[in-house]
Amino acid sequence: MYIVKNDTIELGSNEVVETRPFPPFLPKNTTVMTMGTFPPTSEKRAMEFHYPNFQNDMWRVYGIVFFGDKDHFRKGEEKAFDAEKIKSFLSQMGIASCPTVFKAVRERGNASDAFLKVIEPVHLDEVLAQIPYCKHIGTTGGKATEVLLSLLPDKVKLPKTGETIPFVYHGHQLTLTRLPSTSRAYPLSLIKKAEAYKKFFDACGLKTK
Repeated sequence: MYIVKNDTIELGSNEVVETRPFPPFLPKNTTVMTMGTFPPTSEKRAMEFHYPNFQNDMWRVYGIVFFGDKDHFRKGEEKAFDAEKIKSFLSQMGIASCPTVFKAVRERGNASDAFLKVIEPVHLDEVLAQIPYCKHIGTTGGKATEVLLSLLPDKVKLPKTGETIPFVYHGHQLTLTRLPSTSRAYPLSLIKKAEAYKKFFDACGLKTK
């Protein structure tokens, strides 16, 4: 027996199955897609868009990589990022963003990948069908990489952080680069994370700072 509440399902074991709170962002001109795992709980979101926690450094990394300014996407003096500014930039550059997990259980009630139980992964075929020009995927952390590789018909060895491997999915020729997590819990400085992402975007042919 289970109870449905909005985008969650409460199982008999007191586990709550959540559906990703917002859809993938998929510009028609996408050539590059970044894929994380699953957004944080609602109280940790400073905006209703991907990587919404102000403590997560994703949009600071983007600011450094493309504008030389970690606060480029900050919303004034607020402890929040500007979702509309981010969307406009991603659309201009042809960068998509999509979590690798569609439904999940937070075993400890937080955003930790270590305690995220994947109930249903992303429907990757449906996503790629909407972005036919996508050639490169960057997974933002180990868990996201593992989930993505689990969707492939053939077993592929987990790449090291910074490593790029080619793969084919339903006729799509793609590359996968495992990038460092932008969570503050990941033991790498902001500058080092930005260097890793710059290298990735440069290799994908995008113009960085």
